[in-house]
Amino acid sequence: MLKQNLQLKLSQKLSPQQIQLMKLIQLPTLAFEQRLKEELVENPALESGKEENGEQDEFDSQDEFDDFDNERIDADEINIDEYLSDDETPEYKLQANNYSDDDDDKFTPIIAQMSFHQDLSAQLDTFMMSDEDRNIADFLIGSIDDMGYLRRETQDLVDDLAFTQAVYTSEEKVDEVLTHYIHELEPAGVGARDLQECLLLQLKNKTPNENIDLAKDIIENQFDAFSKKHYEKLLQKYGVSQQQLRAAIEEIEKLNPKPGGSYANSFRMAEHIIPDFTVKVEDGEIELHLNGRNAPELHVSKDYQEMLQTYKESNDKSNAQKDAVQFIKQKLDGAKWFIDAIKQRQETLFVTMSAIIEYQREYFLDGDETKIRPMILKDIADMVGLDISTISRVANSKYVETPYGTKLIKEFFSEAMINDQGEEVSTIEIKKILQQVVEEEDKSKPYPDDKLAEMLKEKGYPIARRTVAKYREQLDIPVARMRKKI
Repeated sequence: MLKQNLQLKLSQKLSPQQIQLMKLIQLPTLAFEQRLKEELVENPALESGKEENGEQDEFDSQDEFDDFDNERIDADEINIDEYLSDDETPEYKLQANNYSDDDDDKFTPIIAQMSFHQDLSAQLDTFMMSDEDRNIADFLIGSIDDMGYLRRETQDLVDDLAFTQAVYTSEEKVDEVLTHYIHELEPAGVGARDLQECLLLQLKNKTPNENIDLAKDIIENQFDAFSKKHYEKLLQKYGVSQQQLRAAIEEIEKLNPKPGGSYANSFRMAEHIIPDFTVKVEDGEIELHLNGRNAPELHVSKDYQEMLQTYKESNDKSNAQKDAVQFIKQKLDGAKWFIDAIKQRQETLFVTMSAIIEYQREYFLDGDETKIRPMILKDIADMVGLDISTISRVANSKYVETPYGTKLIKEFFSEAMINDQGEEVSTIEIKKILQQVVEEEDKSKPYPDDKLAEMLKEKGYPIARRTVAKYREQLDIPVARMRKKI
């Protein structure tokens, strides 16, 4: 049996404006600038920069957006006076920011450059070879990865040459071309099939001497012992002194394990970090500044307001004019909200970063990372009265320029651990102590993880061996055996 009944239900929904505001808050400076440019293109009622022609009217940013959705409102119901103002000095002209011409983007011209594989092909043109050899060599160059290695089996290369290039050859012929041509190209080591061959090719390219000869023998015949740093075995095998073995190993350490990578990195566009905040310390006082690029000058187009004024003064309002008013209202509301959202973004960023600085005041005064206090998102959220998700958005992908370097904001957040005094200490502090212990160790007898745990416990940080291993991996510190030096 069907029944009808009324039911009241409370639910919480984010408005489109709130969602857009959250997205704006999350953007770092460079992405925010791009988003700003997109909005200026999409909304002709929004303009940037200082106005040049006369006074610019601006509506109150605190007005409600009751009819900002897509519902059609009759033009006669629109109160045009809400969009017009008699104020001779609009609010936006009374606001100042620290943006200057020095903050303008400086674009570096992009030059045409030769890729790694194009360079190898150009070198190949200097060799005299048959058409068959040339076809095979070109195919081999195309099979080399960005690190400079040829990681495919010879038989697979032979098959692909037949199917894709109609070149029918043998494994012996492919190996011959690889040895006589590809392995002669620069950088030395290119075209190697594994690390051992790569290092050996580079050593053969060096001027022979006692150290080079020993290094070549080690790589060619004792590569497994060398890679595992079994130096005692190598000393017994070759009957040399520690000094002689150390000299040979130093020659190996000078080699490049990624010959193609060094070429690619030299032409790779550098990734520039634009700090969202700047922190200065003067006479024991901490000053925080928001990057001027986050405070653009925006105002509503005067032309659009004049259109509304013309419509208001018109006695005979056509349907076309009414449709135009609908469009103008939508764009003005959009511009009005976007300006207000940017102001809220600026306030949220500044308030949140101010709270982080206050919480980590001791660190910002002298830059000692061991003074970074345990801090989680909730700590800052409680201080500023914002939601944890908002704090997370502010800390994500944003940087602060300090006297001690440019730091990622989320790096200031860390968990707490209890030391032997019963005090809470940051995991950042423990990692810093661990790094110092490893740097000061005897490299001929590096400390294993259980020894590191014991030493940290002696310093007042009782943590387990597996925790030490986790922190060591986070710090990119290899295991004890790989840290060993002769």
